[in-house]
Amino acid sequence: MTRPTVREAYAAFFEDLSTNSIAAAKIDSTNVYQHANMKNRKLMDKLVEDNLLPESYLGGKEHFLNFYHQIKRGKSGLILMEHYSNTDLPAFLYMLEHSGSADLSDLSKRIVAIAGMKLNEDNPIVRAFAESFTRVVIYPTRSLSKNEESAQSEEEAKEEELKARKINLAAMRAMDDCKKRGEVILVFPSGTRYRPGHPETKRGLREIDSYLRLFDIAILVSINGSLLEIQEGKEDMLSDFISKDKLVFASSPVIECKQFRTEYLASLPEGEPDPKQKMIDHIMEILENQHNKIEETRLSGEHDKGKVSKE
Repeated sequence: MTRPTVREAYAAFFEDLSTNSIAAAKIDSTNVYQHANMKNRKLMDKLVEDNLLPESYLGGKEHFLNFYHQIKRGKSGLILMEHYSNTDLPAFLYMLEHSGSADLSDLSKRIVAIAGMKLNEDNPIVRAFAESFTRVVIYPTRSLSKNEESAQSEEEAKEEELKARKINLAAMRAMDDCKKRGEVILVFPSGTRYRPGHPETKRGLREIDSYLRLFDIAILVSINGSLLEIQEGKEDMLSDFISKDKLVFASSPVIECKQFRTEYLASLPEGEPDPKQKMIDHIMEILENQHNKIEETRLSGEHDKGKVSKE
C-alpha cells in the first residue's frame, strides 16, 4: 500500500493552519524569538496522535527527570537531539506531555528549539506547522554559505553576511533570556534531517561546541522510529511520506558541560587541527551508539516503563 504524503493526509488542516498563522514570513533581528501558536499546536498534536503507536516510550526517564530537577534548581540546560524528520520535535514534546509525569509535562513547556529561517520563509503551510512550537530562529552557516555563493556581487554577499550576523547576535541574546526564564534550549547538532545514503547529513556542526560553553548541563537524546520519511529529491515537509510508528526518545545521563568538554579536549592529541569538530564528532558518536543499542530491541517488544498515554 502506498503511504500518503503529509499534503495528501492532512490537507484538511491547511485552511485552519493558515487562518491561525501569525508568525513572520521574513526573519530579521527583531523577531527571532517566536512563542508557540497554541491554536496550531492542537492540529500538530493531532497529527502526532494519529500516527504514534501506543507502545512508544521515553527511554532513560530518570535522566530526563534529573535534568528537569536541576533546571528547576537554577542550572541552564541544553538538549542535543538526533534529527530524522520534521515531526521529531512535535512527537518529543507530545510524549513528554503525555508521559504521566507532571515534571516531564512541565519540561515540555520549557523547551525552546533552535530553528533555521527556512521553516518561516520557504512555505506558508510549513511555517504554520513550525510556529506550533516556541523557537529561537537563526541564520544557519550552511544557508549563509549557499546564499553567498549565489550572490550576484561581492556587495550582495557582504550584505547577506551582515544580515546573518545581526540575526544570530539577536538569537544569542534571545537564548540568554531563555536561560534566565528557566527555559531549555533544544538543538539538532547535525543542523539538518538525516537522509539515508547521505552520511554528511548526520555529521555534527562544529558550531555546537559554542553551545556546550554556554550551558551548565546537557542531555543527549536519540530517536528511534519516525512518523515521516523524506521523499527522495524533495525537501518540502509536505511531500514527506507519513506512517504510524513506534517511537523511542532516549536520554543520556546528565552531562556537566564544562567538565565534559574540558576532559574530552584534554584527551585529544597535542596539535589537533580542529578540536571543535572532534568535540561534536564525539557527541554524535555517543548518540549513534545510544540509537543503535535501542534499535536492537525497539521492535521486539522489550522496553522500559515509559510508555506514552493518550488519555
